[in-house]
Amino acid sequence: MRVVIAEDAAILRELLVQMLTDRGYEVCAAVPDAETLRSAVAEHRPDVTIVDIRMPPSHTDEGLRAAIGIRREHPRTGVLLFSQYVETKYATELLAAGSAGVGYLLKERVANIAEFTDALDRVATGGTALDPEVVTQLAGAGRRAADLRTLTDRERDVLSLMAEGRSNTAIAQALHISPGTVEKHVASLFGKLGLPASEDLNRRVLAVLRFLRD
Repeated sequence: MRVVIAEDAAILRELLVQMLTDRGYEVCAAVPDAETLRSAVAEHRPDVTIVDIRMPPSHTDEGLRAAIGIRREHPRTGVLLFSQYVETKYATELLAAGSAGVGYLLKERVANIAEFTDALDRVATGGTALDPEVVTQLAGAGRRAADLRTLTDRERDVLSLMAEGRSNTAIAQALHISPGTVEKHVASLFGKLGLPASEDLNRRVLAVLRFLRD
């Protein structure tokens, strides 16, 4: 898997390079700013890029702006945003262009290498990976929406884990229930959210977006 890293903190940047290289990833470039990031992605066409939100020169949203541009110009490149804090405005902006192949993790997740690389792999293959803290904060407004009020606590738990990008099997393991029970909860929440079966629409993605944005 080919990766481009954009992180202005040299120590963390080198840590990511070493960690991923040791696990068989091909790190095509590791850069300190958003402008160099976009050039590196255009040159190497990686499977996924890890992008710090706050980078030079202003340390505000340069990484986010670059990530949105990459999603537009290179839709096959997954984007995993990386931040020290939960910044819901930025997460929402990234998701607005579509949730496939995007992720948002807090930097502290690097400490759990298996969790971090699992999220990176999901994003690289077109999935979604959202930090549980990001989901919690983004979902605050969503839980006030009328149609979401009809969900049971267990259905909300299932939908929250879906928003993190987890499969039904992973949700079952996290909640200590059977995969069949998860499927029943998913079918129920689809019905309550008014998402009928369709060959043209991914109900799982639509349910997650409703949860995060309403």
